[in-house]
Amino acid sequence: MKLCLFLKGVFLAVFILIFTPSVVIGQNNNPFVVVIDAGHGGKDPGAIGSFSREKNLNLDIALKLGKLITDHTDATVIYTRKSDVFVELNERAAIANRSKANLFISIHTNALKSKSYSGTETYSLGLARSEENLEVAKRENAVILLEDNYSTRYEGFDPNSTESYIIFEMMQGQYMEQSINLASYVQRNFASQCKRINRGVKQAGFLVLRNTSMPSILIEIGYISNRAEERYLNTESGKKAISSSIYNAFVEYKEDYEKKLNGKITQRAEMISVDNEETEVAEDPVETIKTTETTAVSKSRSTETKKNETIYKIQIIASVKPLKKNSSEFKGLKNVDYFKDKKWYKYTYGATSDYNEIKSLKKKMVDKKFKNAFIISFKNGKLLN
Repeated sequence: MKLCLFLKGVFLAVFILIFTPSVVIGQNNNPFVVVIDAGHGGKDPGAIGSFSREKNLNLDIALKLGKLITDHTDATVIYTRKSDVFVELNERAAIANRSKANLFISIHTNALKSKSYSGTETYSLGLARSEENLEVAKRENAVILLEDNYSTRYEGFDPNSTESYIIFEMMQGQYMEQSINLASYVQRNFASQCKRINRGVKQAGFLVLRNTSMPSILIEIGYISNRAEERYLNTESGKKAISSSIYNAFVEYKEDYEKKLNGKITQRAEMISVDNEETEVAEDPVETIKTTETTAVSKSRSTETKKNETIYKIQIIASVKPLKKNSSEFKGLKNVDYFKDKKWYKYTYGATSDYNEIKSLKKKMVDKKFKNAFIISFKNGKLLN
């Protein structure tokens, strides 16, 4: 009888150890998991440059980024693909969800009909606010046309129909803030480390981000349609600089995550210095602003306006950290102001009580530099909805 009870106890203990969910141990002890997604692959080449294909560039950067994370941090890396194979879009998100990942990073390379565009941009999920952003999403989503039964699998979604993208209006989700934070880190490192043109943090309706249940971003590492940038992206130094910049952004994000979770950093990761090989890249087709005014970022003086007077400004970017007055984020604009909205520093350009004047200023000076800029208004020092 005693032996029988003993064996039952042993069996019960083994059962608990095997079948108790790992979350019981406590989230603090779980490894940080990042899923790295190399866009396109196999029968889907992605964008095609003058001598290279997007799918190969994406994979090279993804593998280099994963190795940096594995070598220098305690994070676990999972790839959606490690070779030239075709992976369906919904399966990429499913891999991240099955892995209970903390982060999803999708690597892509941009392309436009215009050969002069260059630079990097990073997206979170949302509704595209400009035609250019929508076109990028359409191109990346068109891969589902290579899948069997795509209409059923994606619930009738047509990647070429503008109307299909309306569903992303309310799909920013609970991870929007974290996604934007990481995207901001990526863009800042690209600009400071790689000296790439910063095309900003944006939102668009990417199917690969739609079903992920964690903070997720899609990075466009450059324009394969620009020959100079294509050459840069295909050099070993260019690939190293791009992957190192994303890695440094990952380290910043992970440290923020651990501080919020534990109140401390579990293991300080090494930041990677980038030996960036400069490559001549064609200038963007944007208007150069000529002014003798000095650059300055000053706190908004909207509180100093006349009582009940509405003041219009153009919001150009938002950041979780204050930016320096000569930051490349401002793309040459002078006399940029900011105001604090909860934890966000929101940067504005222009200030007038004449709506037509601010509308004209936006069209003339801002729209070509900041595709997602929009007009906001203040009354008695308060931001109006």
